[in-house]
Amino acid sequence: MKSCLSILSFFIVLGLSAQEKVLKNLDSQSEKYEAIALQIWDWAEVGYKEVQSSELLQQTLSEAGFRIEKGVAGIPTAFVAEYGSGTPIIGILGEYDALPGLSQKAVPQKESAEGIAGHACGHHLFGTASAAAAIAVKDWLKARGGQGTIRFYGCPAEEGGSGKVYMTRAGLFDDLDVALHWHPGDRNDASASAALANKSAKFRFHGVSAHAAGAPEKGRSALDGVEAMNAMVNMMREHIPQQARIHYVITDGGKAPNVVPDFAEVYYYARHNSRDMVIDIFDRIVKAAEGAALGTGTQMYYEMIGGTYELLPNVRLQQIVHKNLEAIGGVTYSPQELQFATTISESLGQKNLQTELASGVQPFKTEGRAYGSTDVGDVSFRVPTAGIRIATWVPGTPAHSWQAVAAGGTGIGTKGMMVAAKTLASTAIDLFSNPKAISEAKAEFLERLGPDFNYVPLLGDRAPALNYRE
Repeated sequence: MKSCLSILSFFIVLGLSAQEKVLKNLDSQSEKYEAIALQIWDWAEVGYKEVQSSELLQQTLSEAGFRIEKGVAGIPTAFVAEYGSGTPIIGILGEYDALPGLSQKAVPQKESAEGIAGHACGHHLFGTASAAAAIAVKDWLKARGGQGTIRFYGCPAEEGGSGKVYMTRAGLFDDLDVALHWHPGDRNDASASAALANKSAKFRFHGVSAHAAGAPEKGRSALDGVEAMNAMVNMMREHIPQQARIHYVITDGGKAPNVVPDFAEVYYYARHNSRDMVIDIFDRIVKAAEGAALGTGTQMYYEMIGGTYELLPNVRLQQIVHKNLEAIGGVTYSPQELQFATTISESLGQKNLQTELASGVQPFKTEGRAYGSTDVGDVSFRVPTAGIRIATWVPGTPAHSWQAVAAGGTGIGTKGMMVAAKTLASTAIDLFSNPKAISEAKAEFLERLGPDFNYVPLLGDRAPALNYRE
């Protein structure tokens, strides 16, 4: 018995030592990954246009020994990078798209970098940290020998383009045992999270142009169609569930006041924590558009743009992620970063800078509240999925803000990025080393899914909306 215990202790120590070596190696390469992330931050390419960002990550993974499959799911900027063979197969998701209209310099005041977009959701950090984690796991697999496959998924157009939905529909996640992901945020949290299902479309109204003063009776305003639709949808808000969200922007409303616009377009999102409710709300939005067209003498067509499921949590996996995040810990600001963070915090109207949100880890919770949406939701209904949120922004910073862009271009962002890389790598190594944990995660996944589940993408069978940002 003593001999057996000694052998067991040896392997435990060996495992810990190997994992510590992986983490130290990541630390030694932090400058390399910082340079990659900041390059993607500088390019700031929007959904399905992330040509340079995708190529840089592909090059990084290829040089590390990964096999690259480009242009998957009919998307030029999507790819899969793989190392190893056999099972288990663990996937790490990476994103790299920016948001239009949020160009910002890495300074604590609002100051445009004169670009067309900005990384206001930190996906330059997301893609880079995930790639770094995949490479670290590859190194561990190579040193260990034996079976096992690590995959990096290059996922474009998360911001409204539903890139992962097309990848899910194409079956790219079907043979995975586990999928891991992370997201930038203003604190460190590995609790079971939630996300809202989402369905989006562009509604296009076609009318008849005429001189707005000289011959108004000859015209039929497409903008009137848009405005009538918006008025009806806004009245609808009183009669939808409290948890639902509807957003829109008028993307084209005409060019000159004295010309009756013959074309106008409005872009809508419908969200709820149940995809069935989202479908119902969206169908009502379509009816409002049809009524608006009828009432204004215009014609209306709509194009589905995005559609994502809610997030299916997996508590067993999240417990493993939380354990690793607690072991790694958060980030400590340098004096310069602290000054930067203080100024950012003041710009947000905060009286106190809560640095403990960046340096510490939030208590573990088995349930989360949904606020935004993510196409990770569809992945989570095909394979057991777990994620983390890491402090890459100044505490209190909302996503999709200039403050998020600014912090993402500094050490505040890249320090958090490396915490994410270490946590993902450690979690993947734990799973490779513990097949029982994977089995337990799969059992929970099947129980939550239910026996009658059938995956039907909210996007239907449409081709990827590669030009949705145009």
